[in-house]
Amino acid sequence: MIVYDLVCARQHRFEGWFGSADDFARQRDDALIRCPLCDDAAIERRPSANIQVGRAPQIAAQGATEVVKPAQPEPKETAIAPDAKVLALLRKLVSDTENVGRAFPEEARKIHYEEAPKRGIRGQATSEEADALRDEGIDFMSLPAFLTRDLN
Repeated sequence: MIVYDLVCARQHRFEGWFGSADDFARQRDDALIRCPLCDDAAIERRPSANIQVGRAPQIAAQGATEVVKPAQPEPKETAIAPDAKVLALLRKLVSDTENVGRAFPEEARKIHYEEAPKRGIRGQATSEEADALRDEGIDFMSLPAFLTRDLN
C-alpha cells in the first residue's frame, strides 16, 4: 500500500491509501477520491513530511556474534482534526435515519403529533414547508446535500 498526503481545492489536508500510483491516478480521474470535510473531488497529492531516517547499523565488536539493528522510529499517533470528528459524527447520525424523501414534512408532523412511531428521519422540504414546520414548533435541522446523499 502507498500512503499519499492529499489536499482539496479548499486546502483541507488528509491522507489516502492506494494500491499503486496508477490506482491513485485512476481514482482521482474518476472523481472517486473526495475530501472528507467538504466533499470536493478536486484532489491533489502533496509532498509527504513522513520521512523515516534511520542510523547506520553499528559495527559489532570483533568476534561478537550480535547484530545491532538501526533504531526504529516510534509509531506516531494519528490525530483527527476536530472538523473531521464532527463530520464523522454527522455522517453517522445521517446513516441512522430513515430517508422519507419528499414526504418529510408530513412524516415530521406525524411524529411530532404522535401519530407515527418516534424515529429519526431525513428528507426534503421546500423553504415554505420548513417555515411551516418551525411555526408548529417542530424541531429539525437542515444539512448540506453531501452529508445526506445515499452513497450506495
